[in-house]
Amino acid sequence: MAMTLKALRVNVDMDQKSAAKALGITPETLGSWEQGKTFPNVKQITLIEKLYNTSYNDINFLLENVD
Repeated sequence: MAMTLKALRVNVDMDQKSAAKALGITPETLGSWEQGKTFPNVKQITLIEKLYNTSYNDINFLLENVD
C-alpha cells in the first residue's frame, strides 16, 4: 500500500525539520512535497527511499481529496 511522504516521515519518527536536513533541503520544500504542491526530482527520490527505508513504488506523491 502506497503511503504519503508525511506518513512515511512520521513512521520513522522524524519531524519535518530533521527530515529536511537529512535530505539536504529546507523544511519548506519538504512541506511543499508533502502537500503535493511540488515534487522531488529523481536524485531526491533516491534519498527519500533511503531515509524512509521504502521504494518508489510505495510512495504516494499525490494527495487524495485535495481541494
